[in-house]
This record gives sequence, structure tokens and C-alpha cells, in this order.
Amino acid sequence: SEMKTGEGKTLVATLAAYLNALTGRGVHIITVNDYLAARAAQWMGPVYEFLGLSVGVILTNQDYEQKKTAYACDITYGTNNEFGFDYLRDNMSTHSEQCVQRELHYAIVDEVDSILVDEARTPLIISGQVEGSVNEYPRLYKLARQLQKDKDYTSEEKQKHVALTEEGISRIEKSLNLDSLYDLANMDAAHILIQCLKAKEHFQRDVDYMLKDKDVVIVDEFTGRLMTGRRYSDGLHQAIEAKENVPVREENQTLASITFQNYFRMYEKLAGMTGTAKTEEDEFIKIYGLEVLEIPTNKPCIRQDISDVIYKSKEEKYKAAIADIIELHQQEIPVLVGTIAIETSELLSAMLKRYGVPHHVLNAKYHEREAEIISQAGQPGAVTIATNMAGRGTDIVLGPGVAENGGLHILGTERHESRRIDNQLRGRSGRQGDAGSTRFFISLEDDLMRLFGSDRIKRVMETLGLPADTPIEHPLITRSIEKAQHKVEQYYFGIRKQVLQYDDVMNRQRTTLYSLRRNILEGKKVQEKVREMMETVAGNVAVMAFATEEGTQVKQQVTMALTEIIGDHHGGISPGLSLQDASTPNELTPIILESFRQKYEFRKQELTPEILTEISRLIILRNIDSKWIDHLYNLDTLRDGIGLRAYGQRDPLIEYKIEGFQMFKDMLDSIADESLKMIYHAQVAVEGAGAGDRSMAPSVFDTGTTRQDGSSDIVETQNLASLTHDLEEAFLEPMAHNISYSGGETVLQPQQRASAKVGRNDPC
Repeated sequence: SEMKTGEGKTLVATLAAYLNALTGRGVHIITVNDYLAARAAQWMGPVYEFLGLSVGVILTNQDYEQKKTAYACDITYGTNNEFGFDYLRDNMSTHSEQCVQRELHYAIVDEVDSILVDEARTPLIISGQVEGSVNEYPRLYKLARQLQKDKDYTSEEKQKHVALTEEGISRIEKSLNLDSLYDLANMDAAHILIQCLKAKEHFQRDVDYMLKDKDVVIVDEFTGRLMTGRRYSDGLHQAIEAKENVPVREENQTLASITFQNYFRMYEKLAGMTGTAKTEEDEFIKIYGLEVLEIPTNKPCIRQDISDVIYKSKEEKYKAAIADIIELHQQEIPVLVGTIAIETSELLSAMLKRYGVPHHVLNAKYHEREAEIISQAGQPGAVTIATNMAGRGTDIVLGPGVAENGGLHILGTERHESRRIDNQLRGRSGRQGDAGSTRFFISLEDDLMRLFGSDRIKRVMETLGLPADTPIEHPLITRSIEKAQHKVEQYYFGIRKQVLQYDDVMNRQRTTLYSLRRNILEGKKVQEKVREMMETVAGNVAVMAFATEEGTQVKQQVTMALTEIIGDHHGGISPGLSLQDASTPNELTPIILESFRQKYEFRKQELTPEILTEISRLIILRNIDSKWIDHLYNLDTLRDGIGLRAYGQRDPLIEYKIEGFQMFKDMLDSIADESLKMIYHAQVAVEGAGAGDRSMAPSVFDTGTTRQDGSSDIVETQNLASLTHDLEEAFLEPMAHNISYSGGETVLQPQQRASAKVGRNDPC
């Protein structure tokens, strides 16, 4: 539903949330930041509790117990990032008790356009550090800085794209003393150079990122908020660190990822609310199946939206804006100044200081202080400079006498690429029938006008020969700008749609794998899965044997393969016994399968069924996790180059689907193969028993990790519970090291444990 500012979205959401919570399956109310989640839960909590429901809040730095308790409540508040990351973490957990989320039943998304549209361009990523060539970035950035635009490389600002020219490639090869920049051995250097050129051309300090304590911090392009802990992917963040001459940190490898589109489409029922959704109605219907319903305001909106004024240069625009602010301040009319960059906020602040105008500047670093300042922006004569979205979700109540004096005035210093963001800024004024006014100051040097604006406006200004400080004001200009914005919105919708189409391929694979992983994690169908793996591997061995050999050599081929998988043949297994009777892969498969089954039955007697099931469970989990990480990397690599297939008149998306499916099938086969080998080769020793005495319960497990000197890692255990713990340490703990969480193409650093890990049987 689209409801304007101050019309009561937060309160109305309680109706749908209460109704859907009655089923006992949980309701998630999702907001854009921790402060709004905590505040909404505090405000609305008494309503739910009065009606007999429990309320919980998911916050960024909560521990496992707090999250599990919050998710168990009837109503759970939290941010979109945290809900998405918890889903991914649950599907990376090593024990079912570590999972915190319940089923995804019903969600109400507050500021739905911000979450499902603006933030949907970049996926959520959990990543771990990998050893990379970070030392190369400073060296290659120095070279990138020497290259000349339009001579050594071309740059396209709209798409933030750079490409080397023949002359540039020759110059680089000469500088680096290389035969060919695009030899396989030099591909890393070529990739780093491209990222360094992107950092040089398209990413500006105090616009796209800030420097904070020698750290490059991304600035959210929609909210102006600092995205602490997040990092650009694919080496771009390292290139920016080299550009700013700060320490370059290691690159990261994707361990798990999901787009917001695919996460929220998993909910059985999905709903949302915002003040500005109508302009994105098509996207909500096509991607999420959500219709937009406009709720009329309680009182008519009497705010005046004055036509835009346009200047030739930014300098003249800012001078005119400052003059307007000073005049309104003297008339005791409150002004909220909207900017789209931190740099602009600071520039306007410095200009106002020169004229002695008291004001507040919001760089949106602290949500609590932000809401407090913005709530006072309606007092007589108040001047507040904020990024376009700062204070969203906070009411600006007008001070005494302000309504009679014309209400709150919104002064936009630049049009945003999206009409919605401009409408959100306008919506800070005129709440609940209050008086108010809005106006945007624009220049021909603004990014939107430069990249997408109509040349007609420029020609008109030049034809009229107006002085630089004389603006043009006409409804035609406002319409032309809105057309430019519509073009940009369609362009970004295309990007989001493409991201989703490619992620849909991975999403089907992710759903299949996570479903399998959850069953194994909970100990369900472990024996059934092992039997399936036996069938898969047996079929593959049979096919490979006939594909590579003929006649009696098939027997040798299969015997070698079985020896590699099964190892020694305890229990009287003779895998080669009837191999000569098989003349096709279909006849050979059941013979191999029988050998696998016999060895597994022997392992049951050797270890006991309970211990073998637990070993199998953890081995399969370990292989699923490691193979999935490799698969994600391979899919990323495939996608990077798949666009070139278009030159061969083939659809890159269809090619990606075909090859992605084959890679997924190969990954599942690899999981089966590796898991069986590890299950069959896991060695058991018995404390206090002779080599041939197997009557006692096994108490020592050998993970099968044999070193070059022939020694192995031995883990001592006393019972099944501690065996499980030791196995998790041996198999699964290495998978959890260096994990970091990211939103978008970005990374959040892991929390460090303050003290040593408490063992399962240790005293509290």
C-alpha cells in the first residue's frame, strides 16, 4: 500500500501483522535500519502484547540465543540485511540447533520500495578471505594513473565501464615487460588494471565512499548513509584502497549469496508499505506479483510543488540556493535542504557558515541522532541540510506559527536519478494536510542533466544568450527532467531484471542444495542419501570404464576405481568376481553397487550403525559446503565471460542456464564421489585393545587426512556426543574460519571471539 508521510503506516501494519500471527507461524516486519526496527517494536509492542502476542527484535550484533528467542516470537521486527544473512548463516551452520529462523511465512516490508527496488541491484553475500595478490594493486594503480583517457583507454560514465585501447595495451606491456597482457599467466594483472582504471575514473571520495580511520567506507547512493563493514567485490575495493594510499586488504571469496528478490519471494505471503511506490508499480507486479494500492490522504495535500529552476553552472546554482535559504530563514520559515552527496552537504554548510546562518548537517552516520535532529526541522527558522533520504520514517512536526507562515519548505539541490527519491524528499513536507512548499535547483552540470538530460534545454539557454546567473523556470523543463529520470529508472530496472534472471539459475540450484543440506544437518534421510550416492557413483564408474577401455581392460579399470573408492576389501568382498559377465554399463552398475553396499554393511559392524550415520552426516555436510563454495566461484567466472557468446549469435542467458546446470550436476557427482571415499576410508582405533580386537566400542576416529610422512590426525573420543563434537572440529570448523558477511557486492568483517571456545562437556 502507498500511504503518504504521517498517515500512519507503522500503526496500520499492526492489523495485518496481528491477523497473520494468529496462525502461530510467525510474522516478520522488515525495516531499513536497526533504529527503526527497535523503535517500531517499542511503539507497537504494547498493542501486540495487549492482544496476547509476543514481540521480538533482530539487531545486527545480537548473539545466537537472542536471535533464536526473537524468531520464536509471534511478531519479529528486524532489517532486510539481517533477515537475509540469518537465512544464509542457517544454511551454513554445522548443527541444526545453530539455526535461528523458522519457516518464511508472512512478511510486511516497511519502506518497500527502498528494500525491494533500490537495494535489489546487489545481492547479499557471505564471504571468506582468500589469499590474493593485494601487493599488486598499489603498483598497478601507479601505472593506471599514468595512462591517458581516450588515448590509452576509453571510459563510459553511464555504465561505469572502461576498456583498454590497442595503444594502451602496448604501453602496459612495455611498462610491465610482458609479451602479451592477455596471456593466461597475466590475466590477474589485466583484471587489476581495469579495476584500478574504474576506481580512478568513476569512484569519487565523499560521493561514492569516505575515508574513515584509513579505511574506505562505502556511501549508500540512495540514503547517503555510511555502509560500515561493506566492501565492493571483484577487486574494486582494493583498487580504491590503492588509489587513496591506505592499506590494501585481502580479497574475499563468496561462500553463500542470495538476491533480495529471491529471498523475499520465498515468503508464503508478502506485503509492503511506503509513501512512494506508484512509479515502480510495473516492477512490483512483474518481479514480486504485488499490486500497488494507493490509500488517499485523510486531509487533502495542500503543499505547493513549485517548478524547478535551472542554471548553467553548479556554482551559480549553489549561490542562488544559499540566497533562497537566507531569505526563508529571515522570514522564520523552516527549510530542509536535500542533497544527494556528502560532499554537497559540506559545501553548502561552509557557505551558510560564511553568512552566519545557524543550521544542522546530517551525514546520516547515527540513526538515533538523525531522527532527533530531523524531528526538530519544522521549528521556526530552522535550517537542516540532509541527504535526500535522511530521517526517513521520522515525522517532522511543525513548530508554533509555522503552518500559518507557509509551512516547511523543501529545497532540493539536485534531482536524483529516480523520481521516487525526489518524491520522498518532497514528502517530508505537507504531512496530514499541513501547509508546505518544495522546489528543486538544477544546473546543466549536474550528473543527471549531463548524462541523460535533454539537449533542447541547453540549446534554449544558449539561443537566448542569458547571463550565467539567470535561471530558466518553465513546466517544460520539469517535464524534460522527469523524462530523463524515467529513462534512468528503465535502465536500472533492466539491470535488476538481469541480475534476477541470472540469480534465478543459481536460485534453483541453491534451493535444491540447501534442502538437501538441511535434511542432512537434521540427521534426516542420511542412510537414504548415502544409498543414492552409491547409485550415482556406481553408474558413473560403469560409464567411465566402458568409455575409456574395451574387453578385459574394463575389469582392470573397474577394479582400480573400486580400490580407490572402497579401499581394502574387508568382510570377504571380491569386487572383481563377476565383472567379466557385464557387457554394458547398465549390467555393470548393479555389480559395482553391490560392492559398495557390502562395504557399507561391513563399516556398520565395524563402527556401529549410530557412529557410521554420524560420520556420514558430517562428511556429507563438509563436502556439500566445500564443493558449493567452489561451484559459486565457477559460476561467477562463467558469468563474467558468458556475454561474449552474443557475438556468436547465441543467447548468453540460455548458455548460462545450460552450462550452469551441467556444472551443478558435476558438483553433485563430485560430492557423492568424495563423500563415499571418506566414509569408506575413515579409520577407527580402539583404546586399550589389540590390533585384532574389535569387540570394544570404538573410541578413536581417524579423519583420513594422511600427511606425506604417512601420519594422520587422530581425534580421541569417549562417546557419541563427544565424537560428534570432535568430528565437527575436524571436518567443519575449518569451513567457518574467516567468514564475513556482506550486503551487496560487499563484505562485513567477522566478530572475534573474546575468549577460548567452550567445549560441549566443559563446565559453564
